[in-house]
Amino acid sequence: MDILNSRVILRPADYERTLAFYRDTLELAIAREYPGGTVFFAGQALIEVAAHGGSGRSSAFEGALWLQVRDAADAAAELAVKGVVLDRPPVQEPWGLIEMWVRDPDGVRIVFVQVPSDHPIRKDQR
Repeated sequence: MDILNSRVILRPADYERTLAFYRDTLELAIAREYPGGTVFFAGQALIEVAAHGGSGRSSAFEGALWLQVRDAADAAAELAVKGVVLDRPPVQEPWGLIEMWVRDPDGVRIVFVQVPSDHPIRKDQR
């Protein structure tokens, strides 16, 4: 099987509120729009907010969106100015990444991750 592309599809309880969060608060660039949905660029991935196909209730999504940022402290400050409540401020994890947690309007956890310059992800492993 060849996987050619992928994206996360969110089906929020309140489409307009969630659309505004990803578009205006997180300021993700729009990849494409269609009647009842918007697809956003999120680094090498896509996040689609769809007004169709859902139950109209908040989901019980137990996963998280992982979004890498250059500086987690700067991202925290920017989100605070926009009124976003942090579930957890930036903290360096035992595995070396700096993580900050927030939730979208439906409670989907978003993990903002900063990869420090000395982290193994940044080093050539060959």
